[in-house]
Amino acid sequence: MDQPRRIAIALGDPAGIGAEVVLKALANRRVQQAVEPVLFGCRRWLLEQYHTLQQQGQLVVDPRDLHLVDVPLPEPVHCGQATAVGGAASFTWLTVACRAVLAGQCQALTTAPIAKHCWQAAGHDYPGQTERLAQLAGGVKASMLFTARSPHQDWRLNTLLATTHIPLKQVARTLSPTLVQRKLTVLDCFCRQYRGQPVLKVAGLNPHAGEAGHLGTEECDWLEPCLQAWQAQHPDCTVLGPEPPDACWLDAGLAWQGHGHAADGYLALYHDQGLIPTKLIAFDEAVNTTLGLPFIRTSPDHGTAFSLAGQGLAREGSMAAALLAAAELQPLPPSRH
Repeated sequence: MDQPRRIAIALGDPAGIGAEVVLKALANRRVQQAVEPVLFGCRRWLLEQYHTLQQQGQLVVDPRDLHLVDVPLPEPVHCGQATAVGGAASFTWLTVACRAVLAGQCQALTTAPIAKHCWQAAGHDYPGQTERLAQLAGGVKASMLFTARSPHQDWRLNTLLATTHIPLKQVARTLSPTLVQRKLTVLDCFCRQYRGQPVLKVAGLNPHAGEAGHLGTEECDWLEPCLQAWQAQHPDCTVLGPEPPDACWLDAGLAWQGHGHAADGYLALYHDQGLIPTKLIAFDEAVNTTLGLPFIRTSPDHGTAFSLAGQGLAREGSMAAALLAAAELQPLPPSRH
């Protein structure tokens, strides 16, 4: 058996479900065999979370048995109450954990969910953790990919986002042929770890992928020529699209259940276009993976779930999958272009 990989775990917003899903996931036997965890958070707070979960009858590991880098909270934070204090803490925990990975003290990073509005309330104006990590890594171009291994066959669902945390009204003016081609190259590189000649699908921007220009012209004006040009430069990869967005992931849904074959990778042009089908297909198994960093970073595909915090109701499946992915995946070459 391979040696467990040393994984830094930033515990996320202390008012959310981060501590719960981490302590539950670390009780999983497969995770224990694959991961040597190093936690970054507040020791006193984490022990309080542990005792609450124990009293609720949850199966969790004892944090006193784990390696924890103690970064104390300056004042108490209560479950379910989003505050600037919690935002500041999660920002600091992420930063310290990332620097430990960059210094070679850990081999990969897994992050529990944070609340972006709490970061902003604390004075940290980042769209999300991905952008902060890219800054800490020297200004690399990071990409957000969601990946999940099918439980029924040897196939992996891979969805990359061309744009991430921006308002919908900004998507069309943010997209460009250069951006789409760069994201296709990232997706192609990731999928080649599993198949030598991958098949990639690209969703259209408009309903019915524009219906030949009747429902929007972006596909005709630049997206179709962009994909054709990229395909000509990558003949050992097959690019399909732009596909009607409402049908783009249908083959993935069937393949996830073990029925037939599907594309190796999917490029979504905006956040919800890719995340809605991915979460419907594989909510408990999907892992958010940041590509382009000089190390592997994974996280669960859900948020802080403030409404569930402190009740013992959070499911740890996606966090366990994130830890296993951090132990398995290899980083791609960083990109600054």
